[in-house]
Amino acid sequence: MRSLPIAAGLLVAFALVPVSAQVKPAIVRGTIEQVDGPLLTVKSRSGETLKVKLIDAKVSAVVKASLSDIKAGDFVGATAVPAEGGAWKAAEVHIFPSSMRGTGEGDRAYDYRPKSTMTNGTVSAMGNGAAAGPSTVGGNVAKASGTTLTLKYGDGEKTVDVTPETTVVSLVAGSNADLKPGAQVVIPGATHQADGNWAAARIVVGRDVPPPM
Repeated sequence: MRSLPIAAGLLVAFALVPVSAQVKPAIVRGTIEQVDGPLLTVKSRSGETLKVKLIDAKVSAVVKASLSDIKAGDFVGATAVPAEGGAWKAAEVHIFPSSMRGTGEGDRAYDYRPKSTMTNGTVSAMGNGAAAGPSTVGGNVAKASGTTLTLKYGDGEKTVDVTPETTVVSLVAGSNADLKPGAQVVIPGATHQADGNWAAARIVVGRDVPPPM
């Protein structure tokens, strides 16, 4: 394994299919039980014990953040679920580092929860409950109002409500030292192998907060 800065394309551009399908790339979520070199034993959230081999893996971590850490022009991702009246409620918001700006930009279905979506886009400055007018930031137009974020991606935009229950984290560079028993992980793009194990080239590990993705 090797520890590198966060990989572009993390958490996006993977086929989002159930682990049980064991055919196409999947997202594995769970807790590390054992580390044997590049081979991890992971207890999945569904209770399965999986062997995942990290092949020249790129490691990243999530750390605690807050809504106040989101600044004008930041590129963020939000997992959202349907709410009353056609609104979208953010289950989590993750703040990308500047080096990952544009990663997975857009809005797509996501397997975190039933009917959930993942939206990656640019936001503007945030107001204190009063509507803030649109502003141009880095070529994108976005707006924010109180705890409501409108994320701009290409020719589209999506508004999500951030509540006290919304988890906010930042993505940072991780290392092999973060991969230890008890650590909670999300492994995107895991592929099922002929020997029954899984293989992956990327892993996200919770450092001081579980990965909410």
